[in-house]
Amino acid sequence: MQTTMMDVPLSLNHFLERAGTLFPRTEIVSRLPDKSLRRGTFGDFYRRSRALAAALLRLGLKKGERVATLCWNHHAHLECYFGIPAAGGVMHTLNLRLSPDEIGWIAGHAKDRFLVVDDILLPLYRQFEAKHKFERVIVFPFSGAAVERGFEDYESLLGRAESFEYAKHDENDPIAMCYTSGTTGRPKGVVYSHRSTVLHTLSAALPDNWGLSAHDVVLPVTPMFHANSWGVPYGAVALGAKLVFPGPHLHPEDLLDLFQAEQPTMAFGVPTIWLGMLQAMEAKPGRWKFPPNLRTLVGGAAVPESLIRAYAKHGVRVDQGWGMTETSPVATIAYVKPEIDGRDEDEVFRRKATGGVPIPLVDLRIVGEEGIAPWDGKTVGEVQVHGPFITGAYHAVDARDRFSEDGWLRTGDVASVDAHGYVRITDRTKDLIKSGGEWISSVDLENAIMAHPAVLEAAVIAVAHAKWGERPLACVVLKPGKTATPAELNEALARKFAKWQLPDAYEFVAEIPRTSTGKFWKAKLRERYAAGTPKSHG
Repeated sequence: MQTTMMDVPLSLNHFLERAGTLFPRTEIVSRLPDKSLRRGTFGDFYRRSRALAAALLRLGLKKGERVATLCWNHHAHLECYFGIPAAGGVMHTLNLRLSPDEIGWIAGHAKDRFLVVDDILLPLYRQFEAKHKFERVIVFPFSGAAVERGFEDYESLLGRAESFEYAKHDENDPIAMCYTSGTTGRPKGVVYSHRSTVLHTLSAALPDNWGLSAHDVVLPVTPMFHANSWGVPYGAVALGAKLVFPGPHLHPEDLLDLFQAEQPTMAFGVPTIWLGMLQAMEAKPGRWKFPPNLRTLVGGAAVPESLIRAYAKHGVRVDQGWGMTETSPVATIAYVKPEIDGRDEDEVFRRKATGGVPIPLVDLRIVGEEGIAPWDGKTVGEVQVHGPFITGAYHAVDARDRFSEDGWLRTGDVASVDAHGYVRITDRTKDLIKSGGEWISSVDLENAIMAHPAVLEAAVIAVAHAKWGERPLACVVLKPGKTATPAELNEALARKFAKWQLPDAYEFVAEIPRTSTGKFWKAKLRERYAAGTPKSHG
């Protein structure tokens, strides 16, 4: 017997056509460098994305060639998300928070042919232009200023566009690529296809995950150069949700002003963004109020339970997710399952502070020293994942050690899974602390320390110890005007942790170094305190 279903390839172009046909009046708002708001529609976006594709083809873009973007979050970057693949090209988002040398190396490794760059980012471009020669540099006049001679003007390019037909493609053809943050070793390229992107969008947008609909107003704070802004732009276009882009203005007060003006129902960003907004609201009580029914998806790093509780007091629902560039990136979401809903508040918040439950099409297992671990909430091991939107290789590099013998991605994250399917990330394999032969989770300690009312942020690392091998050192940022002593912090931790698990030393610092994606850069802390040997309690 054979199927009677049509053999129709999955295609990102379907989302673009759908947006232009069904949602032409839906708004797209971009905050410009001068903080004014540029308002357009999905109808404009549809026409401009197709015009970009036609322009790229006129410039000679061939199927599979890379077009890099060096842009903030705005309407033109969204046009690149769809216009570049429509022409058969591969959009390569360059992470503007990396060093110029690293950006240049990545562009060269990817063999990017063209570059689309915001005019306000030209000074950054000039710092790495000698590292990789782009054939064409297309400048988006984000600030409204005239484009310098020697560069292509993005708007003029679109204005000269001719008739357009989509490039012929297969659903497995590449459409976008991102490089991992590369905190150890060189960054690695992950390449997404029409098929993987469509499946990821449909799975992530489901009610228990993003819960995205045409009634939503979506504000992606997550940079569009970071794992495709977690795939959110694709979902908003597919479902016709209004989009509000913050541009380069990511200061907490700027974001709160934008929240007031546009009243988003859904916002996405890393924990530091939400910590900063909470701190701003506490410093200026009454100035801002969060929109009613606002829900947020927070990821990129573990979200402390204390932060989830703090936002609940403001009427804001915080859901966290776990994933990686390699997983497109959403792999799990911490929604409240029916068997958990209605239980005591502490248990509900405890589950919301986990990595969550695997979304549809993601298979997940925990592999420890004894093999595949049971889902008992206690046994820990490396998280391994498998599925149609999870990478099975890296671009132009041999990294077979990142995959199991049967083809599962080895994530490098350590976790347990409970009987309800909630994944609790306990650490990265390189961040676990092994003291006297026993493992200590740096993430668990960090979350507990950040629950203290005087603490803004905390990062815990392992430092060498003559007797125990390694011991925990806590680097703590206190809230303005607040004080705390190591003894006070350890007294609070002693309610949840054994004495031998408590940090032997605390360093009170002005800030914690971060990676380009906002995560704690523990490698830098380990370098800083490599010579330190804290006094043991044991």
